[in-house]
Amino acid sequence: MVSSQMITEALQKIRDISGVSLSVFTPDGSCVTAEGSEKSDEARNVLRLLNDRHDAEEIGDRCYFKVYDGSRLEMVVGCANTAEDKVIGRMAVLQMESLIIVYQERYDKDSFIKNLLLDNLLLVDIYNRAKKLHIDPHARRVAYLIETQSKDEAAALELIRNMTAENENDFVAAIDENNIIFVKELNANDGEAEMRHTAEVLADMLNTEAMLKVCVAYGNPADEIRKVSNSYKEAKLALSVGKIFNSDQNVIAYTSLGIGRLIYQLPLPMCRMFIEEIFKGQSPENFDEETLSTINQFFANSLNVSETSRQLYIHRNTLVYRLDKLQKNTGLDLRVFDDAITFKIALMVVQYMHYMENQE
Repeated sequence: MVSSQMITEALQKIRDISGVSLSVFTPDGSCVTAEGSEKSDEARNVLRLLNDRHDAEEIGDRCYFKVYDGSRLEMVVGCANTAEDKVIGRMAVLQMESLIIVYQERYDKDSFIKNLLLDNLLLVDIYNRAKKLHIDPHARRVAYLIETQSKDEAAALELIRNMTAENENDFVAAIDENNIIFVKELNANDGEAEMRHTAEVLADMLNTEAMLKVCVAYGNPADEIRKVSNSYKEAKLALSVGKIFNSDQNVIAYTSLGIGRLIYQLPLPMCRMFIEEIFKGQSPENFDEETLSTINQFFANSLNVSETSRQLYIHRNTLVYRLDKLQKNTGLDLRVFDDAITFKIALMVVQYMHYMENQE
C-alpha cells in the first residue's frame, strides 16, 4: 500500500487548496490519516461499507468513497456530506488512484533492478521487462553500494531517495539492514570524476544529515541494462577489498583497488605459506613500533632515504642502520626495488589474513 506519509502529504495539499478536510482508512478500519472527525466513529462506518457493493455511500453527516487497486479495495476516503465536499472527495479518489499507480510502477522498477543485480532474470526477460517498465536498456549506468555502520538503514534509504527523486531513471533499494544499492543513470560524457563526485556527495550527505558513518563503493559504468549486475559485483568487491586495504577511506572505486584485488582472491593456506617463506617464521606483528613506522614512511616516500630521514627527524645514517638491521632479520633490503615490492606485498597479505581470520 502507498505509504501513509505520501497520503497525508497529498491530502494536505488538497486541503490547502480547497479548505476541505478528508480522512483515509484501510478496508479493515485502520486510520491512515484523519482530520476534524472522530476516528472511532469513522472506522465503524468504514467497516459497514465492506458488504456494500456501491463505490460511494452516505452515512450520517459523512460520505465515503472506495479506492480500488484493480479489483481489490485499497482504501476508503471520507469527507463531509455536502455537495462541495463530495466533489473534492471524488477528486481525492482520483489522486489516490494515481498514487497507487505511481507506487506500483516504482515498486515494479525497484523489484526489477533487484532481480537484475542478483542475476535472477533471463536475458530475454531483462529486455522485455525493461521495455514494459519504460526503462532505456542502452543507457549508461553505474552501481553504488552504500554500507552503513549502524542499523538505521531506513533513514539512509529515505535520504538517498529524496536526493535522487528528481531523476526517475535512478533506482534505490535496500539489499539488507546495512547495505543500500543505488543505480544511477550517467550522461554521455560522465566519467570517473563525475562518478566519484556522486559517491562523495552521498557519503557527505549521510554523514552530515543523518549522522551516519558510511562507506560508498562503486563499479565500472555499464553501457547496457544487462551489464548493470557486473557493476554491482564490482562495487561489492570494492567494498570488501577497501575495508581491508583502505579502511581510512569512505569512498572506494573498483578501478582504484590495485594489487589488493589480486590478494583478495588468494586462498588462506597459500597466503600462510608465502608469509612463512618471506619472514622465516617471523611476523610483521613482532616488529617494534619504530621499525614499522620506518617501513611505512620509507614506502610513503617511494624508497627515498633522504626524504624519509627528514620526515622522521632522524639522521640519514640512523635510517640506514635501521634498514640494515631489517635486512639482517628478514633477508630483504628495502632499498632494492624487487625486495621492496616483495616486502610491501607481504605486508598486504598479512593484512588480508588478519581480516579473513577475524571474519571467521
